[in-house]
Amino acid sequence: MLTLSAKLKTASIVAIAMASFAATPVLAEDITLWTLNFDNNAANGALKKVATDFEAANPGTHVEIVQRAVDEHKTALRVAAGSDKGPDIYFSWAGLGLGGEYVKAGLSLPLDKYYSEYKWNDELLPSAAAFADLYPGGKHGVPFTFKGEAVYYNKKLFEQAGIKEEPKTYEELLAAADKLKAAGIPAFTFGGTVNWHVMRLMDVILETKCGAEKHDALKAMTLDWTKEPCATDAFAEFAKWTKDYTLQPFMGIDNKQSYSLFTAGRAAMMLEGDWLVSQLNGSGANLDDYGIFPFPTNTERLYGFAEYNYISTKSKNPDTAAKFLDYFLSTKVQQDLLGQLSSTSVNKNVQYANQKPLEAEWLGIFQKYGKVYMNGDQAFPLDVTTEYFRVINDVASGNTEPAEAAKQLQTFIASRT
Repeated sequence: MLTLSAKLKTASIVAIAMASFAATPVLAEDITLWTLNFDNNAANGALKKVATDFEAANPGTHVEIVQRAVDEHKTALRVAAGSDKGPDIYFSWAGLGLGGEYVKAGLSLPLDKYYSEYKWNDELLPSAAAFADLYPGGKHGVPFTFKGEAVYYNKKLFEQAGIKEEPKTYEELLAAADKLKAAGIPAFTFGGTVNWHVMRLMDVILETKCGAEKHDALKAMTLDWTKEPCATDAFAEFAKWTKDYTLQPFMGIDNKQSYSLFTAGRAAMMLEGDWLVSQLNGSGANLDDYGIFPFPTNTERLYGFAEYNYISTKSKNPDTAAKFLDYFLSTKVQQDLLGQLSSTSVNKNVQYANQKPLEAEWLGIFQKYGKVYMNGDQAFPLDVTTEYFRVINDVASGNTEPAEAAKQLQTFIASRT
């Protein structure tokens, strides 16, 4: 039995604990952001600073950032999609395949009212914002970063082959490739041992041969690859490119070796992202020796991919989550983040100082295009992406005929349902 002194001491401890609990406010405006632990430490630090600054500007609000490795992040999102708990905001790759997985699972909240309330389309690069409209049932997510992919070319090799202007149509690109071949210069270099590198060629040819609507439907797996003639035509065109216009034998080299061969003048063109400018500059290459142009598919869409932040349907405070995203996307914050998350901001009002000509050209491309089509490994679910890679590699190696390629891919897709 407790003595009177012990009872009084116990009561005092309980009272202090209760008072402490009562004095600690329950923050109704707490939000949690699930994102990646980025390889770039500057990006990790910059993101945490954004959260701290937002808290300072919004007293009583706390932003918790939970960072995980890629696989752990995907697993956590899948678990959240099937439960009643989850983050307020989550990072994912945009597109019907990766980001679309969580949209279909009901984890993403449509953001139409927030796009209207905050006028995000007035601040965002059209090409970066375009991914929000890919999903049925409204706008989903806002851009975190956007990467465009286009054709880099060696000006001296173009001149050597008698090519006087950048190709503006697919037909002009074919004519340029024929001139390069006649001059003994491979038109393109790819790294065939890296699946996603050579995939880019198939992606842009699909866009060219099928057009925007059919290309999207094939990637969304709502069109039968064997019944849509343009799919077989695209595989046939891809096979022609790999045989006639690429640096051979490209299937035995990777993307880094491909880059080295391009800078050594062994091939005239590379299909690469906007990040290649800094890579060229960092390796001491003379940027004046190179030019860029979007792969001319005749559809007026830009090839690229994006990373997005989505508001979760599990959020208890979606309005606060939207307010945080608006803060993140604001011109001032994006100006401060420039160069830490990406060399190009998703905010079209950000100002750039001391831009190199190729960087300025990329910015012009981003501002011009309001529609995009994405990499196959962003559009397809992971298992279909793996089969897509396999089929592409077999066609490039000459082991599979175009019609058979379309049949094999469709057979795999059909087996999933």
